[in-house]
Amino acid sequence: MGYVLLLLATLAWSFVGVLVKSVSTMVDNSWITFSRFFFGVVFLGIYILIKDKRLRMRFSLRWVWLGAAGKSVNYIFENMAITIGYAYGNILVQPVQTVALLAASGILFKERVTAKGWSAAALCVIGVIVIGWNGHPLNELLAGSGLTTLLFTFAGIGAAIHVLSQRQLVKSMDSGNMNMSVFLISTFLVAGPIPFGTHSATEPINAWGWTVLILLGIITGLSFLWFAEAIKRVSFTAVAVVGNSSVLFSILWSYLFFHEPITGYVIGGTVVFLAGFLVLNMRFPSKAVHTAGKAEA
Repeated sequence: MGYVLLLLATLAWSFVGVLVKSVSTMVDNSWITFSRFFFGVVFLGIYILIKDKRLRMRFSLRWVWLGAAGKSVNYIFENMAITIGYAYGNILVQPVQTVALLAASGILFKERVTAKGWSAAALCVIGVIVIGWNGHPLNELLAGSGLTTLLFTFAGIGAAIHVLSQRQLVKSMDSGNMNMSVFLISTFLVAGPIPFGTHSATEPINAWGWTVLILLGIITGLSFLWFAEAIKRVSFTAVAVVGNSSVLFSILWSYLFFHEPITGYVIGGTVVFLAGFLVLNMRFPSKAVHTAGKAEA
């Protein structure tokens, strides 16, 4: 069952790019972001009520608000970048998040970052740079892919803040009510820009559009729970390998559904930062592993 839950979470995350891209012609970024949180809260709330019969949310904790702010930044910039760029572009969020978590571990929590950690961070940065560059001349880079890379960088930093909040909150809250508290606040935070949005669309929203928005909400609400339950049941190595495979699936779906060009630079950069993930999660018999990836889990 653990492997099924892990695969469900991995596949759910891999579909985010194509789902956001497919609905971006019908609604603007503010509505996509709001829907990801709103429907996520609905489905997560239903799950908790069925399982525990009541909600135990907490809004007085500082890390709940920091996590909500971080996740809001993550979704706002990720959706914006996917809308103007490629559907697979959100593969950049994960390596940026990893680097930000390693930096935070050393700066905020005074934890020693090992040579293995810095090596992994370097590989992640190199991979992001290669994918962001994608062989474009400098003028094209500044005008197009450079902007989307910057947006995904902001999204990755926001995601890292959310992970840091989970790391602190899991000490005093269960994962369901923790995510419910964070996502509910996020729903209100991202609702603010909606009245000022452009609401531009090239086609009216249809049944498929609503289905996509609901699916994005399900991913927000339930994938984190699937992942949390999975890591209790499967080996850490399996979590590292299967969890990071969402990057490869994201590239595959973008090619199959939108025929987006997958260049050698994208493949090469992906291989480099995946190597960084493997280095970061590599276990040695003589040492206990303590990484940002484990903190996220």
